[in-house]
Amino acid sequence: MTTKDVTEDATSGKNLDKLEANLARVEELTQRLLGAIGQGRAVPPPLQGPSQDLYLKAAGAYWTEMMQNPAKLIEHQMGYWSDSVKHFVEAQHVLAQGKIAAPENKGPKDRRFQNELWDTNPYFNFIKQQYLINAAAVQQAVEDVTDLDAGEKKRLQYFSQQIVDLFSPTNFLATNPEALSLAVETEGESLVKGLENLVRDLEANDGDLVVTLADKDAFNVGENLATTEGAVVFRNHLFELIQYAPTTDKVHTTPLLIFPPWINKFYILDLKPQNSLIKWIVDQGYSLFVVSWVNPDAGYRDTGMGDYVEDGYMRAISEVKDICGVKKINTIGYCIAGTTLSLTLSLLKHRGDASVNSATFFTTLTDFSDQGEVGVFLDEDFVQGIEDEVDEAGILDSFYMSRTFSYLRSNDLIYGPAIKSYMMGQAPPAFDLLYWNGDGTNLPATMAKEYLRGLCQRDEFATTGFEVAGDRAHIADVDVPVCAIACETDHIAAWKSSYRGIQKMGSKDKTFILAGSGHIAGIVNPPSKKKYGHWTNPDLNLTPEDWQADADQHEGSWWPLWEKWLSKKSGKKIEARKPGGANHPVLEAAPGSYVKRKGAKS
Repeated sequence: MTTKDVTEDATSGKNLDKLEANLARVEELTQRLLGAIGQGRAVPPPLQGPSQDLYLKAAGAYWTEMMQNPAKLIEHQMGYWSDSVKHFVEAQHVLAQGKIAAPENKGPKDRRFQNELWDTNPYFNFIKQQYLINAAAVQQAVEDVTDLDAGEKKRLQYFSQQIVDLFSPTNFLATNPEALSLAVETEGESLVKGLENLVRDLEANDGDLVVTLADKDAFNVGENLATTEGAVVFRNHLFELIQYAPTTDKVHTTPLLIFPPWINKFYILDLKPQNSLIKWIVDQGYSLFVVSWVNPDAGYRDTGMGDYVEDGYMRAISEVKDICGVKKINTIGYCIAGTTLSLTLSLLKHRGDASVNSATFFTTLTDFSDQGEVGVFLDEDFVQGIEDEVDEAGILDSFYMSRTFSYLRSNDLIYGPAIKSYMMGQAPPAFDLLYWNGDGTNLPATMAKEYLRGLCQRDEFATTGFEVAGDRAHIADVDVPVCAIACETDHIAAWKSSYRGIQKMGSKDKTFILAGSGHIAGIVNPPSKKKYGHWTNPDLNLTPEDWQADADQHEGSWWPLWEKWLSKKSGKKIEARKPGGANHPVLEAAPGSYVKRKGAKS
């Protein structure tokens, strides 16, 4: 195609009409954008980042290091200057040879830079390489700060990396070759669609910028998510109790009750039949019950951990026993629900109540001495900021929870989706897990404060005891048979901390399973997928590192191994139970009403 052809094509009536239409659309969207931005909430400064004290300490430590060891600083600076100049010279040398090409890439691969133009185009390659050199220099500077305690150093590493990730050239249109190429190919249509997506997200969230991760129109809870057959057989102000319909003629005598975390909705365990742990358990021949927690509004301001224990756990256990006509049940607690199940077991022992026959813990922390990656958000500046927010609002809005956990994986859950949606104009995918991830819940003010202060910050349950429901719960009081499943790359509940908590429990019957992958994928891992693998080792007297080194590795899902453990604690088989009973009429079909409730915004 000649220059004349290009000019004629660009100025044709068809393209001019398209250009005018796009410009008109941009003008309209810009007005909506400005209107939506003005409605966004003002995020309190303490919840936007660490206090200035951290950076002042880091600067002071770096200055001290420079004064005490100037040679080290000069070495770092000379290394950075050398890398930058060498990079520039190599790029110029290639161009001087008359090649419109980039120099050889010698560094490790980075999935943010998968588009071939990052490697083949000299302009984009130069930007990428210099960014990686800059990033390495920042990381090295932080690594060499010595005059900080371990917690401060960890926070400095995390938040400096957030800044480095933010300034990746992929995050800006002018330095993103994939987005620019698409804009040219579509004559700007991709940018218009991206602006539409941005305005849509802002308007849908009252001016808060929350990137839509999944196509919200593709899913409907109760229709193509959470579809395992069952019924709500009890309801109070905190939860609905769902009993699932049997799929086998016989079931184990001892029923099983799952407590999912109330910081998310229970259907992560029942996304679709192919990966539903709930359906799989029912298919193995168990009478299965699941708690579906209410999504609280400001009226739940004074609801605390004691309420969740008394009106949630103990009430649900009592109702399941009554429905099934048994004296004991088996239980599962996932994440924070596992932590609270441990508190409940301690209090049941104090009361002489032997209602729980065994407990399984999914990715559960009971020892918070090492808080893992999420610990960067548990220092005083953040926690005080959360206290101030919930005291005013009555709840911790799901916006803040989602924001916090997303920043733990910002490239995957913020920047990557934002690039695809806002720069490239792509529609969000029809992905059930990401849809669930965006369907957040609020937390009651009192409960949030008690959990963050007493458990996370002060580690009271594993040390002096945690005051709850008029009693003091201790980890050593947990003496029922326990099985814990932790996940190798879990960024929320570090597996080594989970292991240490199980070690401190008083039970003589303990099993610990380390699953591959992370907080969600490691748990929602059906046997049919044959993914990830898991490790076992009966010696729980070892350190976490030694336990892992000596553990036996197994292929695929841990579900069958755990079910074998559970079946030995579930009694003989009897005729299958239908949902409900004389004192528990069916209130409505599963998944119930609470799971569909959107919490009122603060």
